[in-house]
Amino acid sequence: MKEVLQVIKSRRSVRAYDETKEIPREILEDLIDCGRLAPSGYNRQPWVFVVITESEKRHALAELCPWGRFLKEARAAIGIFYEKDAETGLEDACAAAENIIIAAWAYGLGTCWINSHRKAHSEAVKRLVHCPDNFELAVILAVGYPREIPKAPKKKELSAILRWEDFSSA
Repeated sequence: MKEVLQVIKSRRSVRAYDETKEIPREILEDLIDCGRLAPSGYNRQPWVFVVITESEKRHALAELCPWGRFLKEARAAIGIFYEKDAETGLEDACAAAENIIIAAWAYGLGTCWINSHRKAHSEAVKRLVHCPDNFELAVILAVGYPREIPKAPKKKELSAILRWEDFSSA
């Protein structure tokens, strides 16, 4: 159990990747396998994962995403889509994204979450990957071997965000 907790507590968002180091296809498949095992409302599993490894397509994706220019350096991008009519589709996609992020860190891979739910770039990204009309884009994850491990960001103290029983127990 310590290993899992260590992976969760040491994970960092990575925006600088080693452009020379390919990610083995088996690892990318395992990341998606971890994503598909995430919980989903009513066990509907409304997601589809689109893995982009082609350099040209990753560069096009980076041009579409103003906050994701580092996708050019990443060796893969994972688009997580969900069925529009799924009641908990967005939440399910986010749970799957977190599983992928944690699994990637365990493999020594860095990731960065690019918010993509109903953002200015979302429709263009959907066109780029030929997304059917009945799916919505939730998240794009940049994935690659970190060029450097970022310093831990300042996080709120546990006492600032934890309440017992109700909000009045500060």
